[in-house]
Amino acid sequence: MTAGRLIVWRHGRTEWNLQDKIQGQADIPLDSVGVAQARDAAARLASLAPTRLFASDLQRAAATAAELAVLTGLKVEYDEALREIDVDDWAGLTSSELAAINPEAAARIRSGETQRRGSNGETVEEVADRFAAALSRICEQGTAEDTIVIATHGLAGRVGICQFLGIPQANWPAFGGLSNCNWVSLLPGRHGWRIEEWNAGSLPEPVMSDDPQR
Repeated sequence: MTAGRLIVWRHGRTEWNLQDKIQGQADIPLDSVGVAQARDAAARLASLAPTRLFASDLQRAAATAAELAVLTGLKVEYDEALREIDVDDWAGLTSSELAAINPEAAARIRSGETQRRGSNGETVEEVADRFAAALSRICEQGTAEDTIVIATHGLAGRVGICQFLGIPQANWPAFGGLSNCNWVSLLPGRHGWRIEEWNAGSLPEPVMSDDPQR
């Protein structure tokens, strides 16, 4: 069996987001704007009548999921595999600070080359594999009637979804980053999972066209 819809939802804003600091798995809370973002987005997502709710155990994702739990009565199911990429000792650096300290690594990241984050963190490929495996495990627990919401993080969610869908890595940059508290909606179709909406902040609308996907 498989779920009927997956909603991969990025957490609300943090102070480090605002300061352009690399967060990785540093456990940074939502700021007041992030809490308001999560509350507003939760009100919209609740109208989809979600049946299960998963979240990264990092507090910015957990607090985002909690706003939807309040409205739906769902229990939040925490999963470490939904965490952001591990950046090890780069956590807290800004992009410009990283470029000054390690210009070679910063250049490799900008060019899309494989680069381990920090001294002993993850590569993008590793986090994509981790996250995609979590999506597969979660959706296989569902039924066609289930709408499953997954509160998580920007980079991990973006590359993990691409890996889950079988999109070649060379094409991952074509899928833009997720804004705070925006989401990606995935539906099962005739040829596997497909993107219904990407970086959405409003509810999905029916597609009325000559391009059927089911």
